[in-house]
Amino acid sequence: MSKAPYPPALKAQSTLTSKGQITLPVELRRRWGLKPGDRLDFTLEDDGRVVVRKWLRRSIFEIGELLPPLRAEP
Repeated sequence: MSKAPYPPALKAQSTLTSKGQITLPVELRRRWGLKPGDRLDFTLEDDGRVVVRKWLRRSIFEIGELLPPLRAEP
């Protein structure tokens, strides 16, 4: 039997504080490799779901190879 490519689904709850803060469950922080100061993106979907993504900050040097090469103006 081969190992699944992704860890099993995670279901957890968190409580909203009076300051509007939540604590992410430790298992989620471990799986995403989150550290204090890391940023998250929140997207509210049309059906009411909230999608949370780890915000990946990349330097221009990291994404530069993804961009097409510059061409000189004729």
